[in-house]
Amino acid sequence: MESISQTYVLTAIIAYLAGSIPFGLILVNITGAGNLREIGSGNIGATNVLRTGHKNIAIATLILDCSKGGVTVIVAQSHGLDLAVISGVCSVVGHIFPIWLKFRGGKGVATVLGVLLAIAWQVGLTAVATWLIIAAIFRYSSLAAILALTLSTVYAWYLPDTNVSIMTTLIAGLSILRHKENMWRLIKGKESKIKLGKKSENGTTSNGQEK
Repeated sequence: MESISQTYVLTAIIAYLAGSIPFGLILVNITGAGNLREIGSGNIGATNVLRTGHKNIAIATLILDCSKGGVTVIVAQSHGLDLAVISGVCSVVGHIFPIWLKFRGGKGVATVLGVLLAIAWQVGLTAVATWLIIAAIFRYSSLAAILALTLSTVYAWYLPDTNVSIMTTLIAGLSILRHKENMWRLIKGKESKIKLGKKSENGTTSNGQEK
């Protein structure tokens, strides 16, 4: 019993530390694209990285943030579904509350999607499809994320394993709560849309919109 408990604790710690790696912040810094904390919303996720005008860095951030959730779950899942569930929750918590950044991390959307793709690919793919459709129609990353996360909890309750359903509800709920300010801006019509133009020296994008 003690050995099992130690395994759970070790899995939780490793998953948390992996999830807390701020890839967006690291990539922006090492490529000289600026201080991500002083750009846009100051968030460390791919959406804010995109505001630097470097789409490749944003894509890399998205993939890495997604992978750190997915890889930890896949590794843990080889030792049991319970460990995979623990790993999924802790990796998302790590991204949102990273110890390296005084517990001020990102919103966890990409990491949540990575976890879902690894532990319940049907739910993960449906959530990704929801995000893409909403983002393409309305061009609000936050709206797409909120709806994709909300619907993922609905999709998850059709799964045969209740623990996975509960995990999905928990990690999606945490990420949705981190979008509180975005919700207010959406309601007030002040939320910024996804902009794909390159940033110019005067701080505007190539399509003439401010960063």
